[in-house]
Amino acid sequence: MVEEKKVVDEVSGWLRVFDDGSVDRTWTGPPEVKFMTEPVPPHDQFIDGVATRDVTIDPGSNLRVRIYFPEEHQDPTSETKLPIILHFHGGGFCISQPDWFMYYQVYTRLVKSVRAIVVSVYLRLAPENKLPAAIDDGYAALLWLKSLAKGGSNEPWLNTHGDFNRVFLIGDSSGANIVHHVAARGGSIDLNPLRLAGAIPIHPGFVRSQRSKSELEQPESPFLTLDMADKFLALALPKGCTKDHPITCPMGSAAPQMEGLNFPPMLLCVSEKDLLKDTEMEYYEAMKNANKDVELFISPEMGHSFYLNKIAVDMDPVTGAKTSELIQGIKEFIDKH
Repeated sequence: MVEEKKVVDEVSGWLRVFDDGSVDRTWTGPPEVKFMTEPVPPHDQFIDGVATRDVTIDPGSNLRVRIYFPEEHQDPTSETKLPIILHFHGGGFCISQPDWFMYYQVYTRLVKSVRAIVVSVYLRLAPENKLPAAIDDGYAALLWLKSLAKGGSNEPWLNTHGDFNRVFLIGDSSGANIVHHVAARGGSIDLNPLRLAGAIPIHPGFVRSQRSKSELEQPESPFLTLDMADKFLALALPKGCTKDHPITCPMGSAAPQMEGLNFPPMLLCVSEKDLLKDTEMEYYEAMKNANKDVELFISPEMGHSFYLNKIAVDMDPVTGAKTSELIQGIKEFIDKH
């Protein structure tokens, strides 16, 4: 008789860890939300103005990316090159994929609004792959773009239409933590002929082991509860580390001094009612004090990752309007860099 596996850890709805180390990420929360976690297959033909394809960028590690390409730009004779946006998805380093519908619906929209090519990385997930695995993957994708820029390898959409002089990093939630760390790594080496033109951390998962005022006072949202944040980070951080680790607390005493780091211009996006607002603002102040070029984009009345919640974006006019404003703010930042 086969012994049944026992659940040793669980993050409500999202993930279960078993005693043999295996992980089940089947969505078990409200069924009406499940569509947001469904994968969207790649399509080389244009659907609503965007085509997508999945590309393996490192056969050795099987690291893949999803590329989003806007339709108006398929004319091969066009001289105008498009900015390239390297995207790191959220999910507390433990869940989600670039092909999930929740990202698809936002990043196809961004591609059309900004007129850019988005490259979204299939990051390795914890707890099977503890941090810094996801950051290493993000950095490997940046180095892949550098190899394309040098002509060392070729990806037709990017090599024909991409402007390697205008590469931006963008990330949602824990993906915004990856933006910070990949930008810092990229700033420490010669990326020529690629240029990192900007970085856009959206609602980063910056925390401390001690609860902030906003964590204690702000309402929990569908995409972030204190339980989710605590459990995901406990599963993701290296063994024995607390939330004061530099990956989750880059403004803390354990992290490298900001002054010594080389960053591109940054647009930090914060939600007024985010549980993590106070620690995100601490990061903003630390960047300002280190004389870094950082702008702040605040979404009033909104919670963590509100723009990914397709139901709220469609049904609630305020969430819909704030999502449009966020995309416009990102567009304006990219246009001027």
